[in-house]
Amino acid sequence: MQVFLHHVYEYLKGVRQLILHTTLTEHLCEMEARLRKEEIAYVAYPLGCSRVNLFFGNPLCVEVVRRIAKPNLTEWTEEEDFILGILLGYDKLQQCRRFLDFRERSRERLVG
Repeated sequence: MQVFLHHVYEYLKGVRQLILHTTLTEHLCEMEARLRKEEIAYVAYPLGCSRVNLFFGNPLCVEVVRRIAKPNLTEWTEEEDFILGILLGYDKLQQCRRFLDFRERSRERLVG
């Protein structure tokens, strides 16, 4: 819970615009209550029975995640993964490398 509260603090202070917090399902209700209290937009996607990915932050960023509408991150395309990384504040050059690596591996699977 401490990491979650730190993420909320970072958002409220403007350090981050979007946070991805993975947690146990049993903590979700308490976290959602805190986000509602702080009026922070969020969307939660279950990861099996015991865990959940909780995206929260700027309403525009959360809406992008919502519209991609793929709860399982492994189903995201290279482009969607790139967008998510940028929204989460990851290094832009590293995201560019990751995108190009994904593309190269995809091409190799098609050829090979």
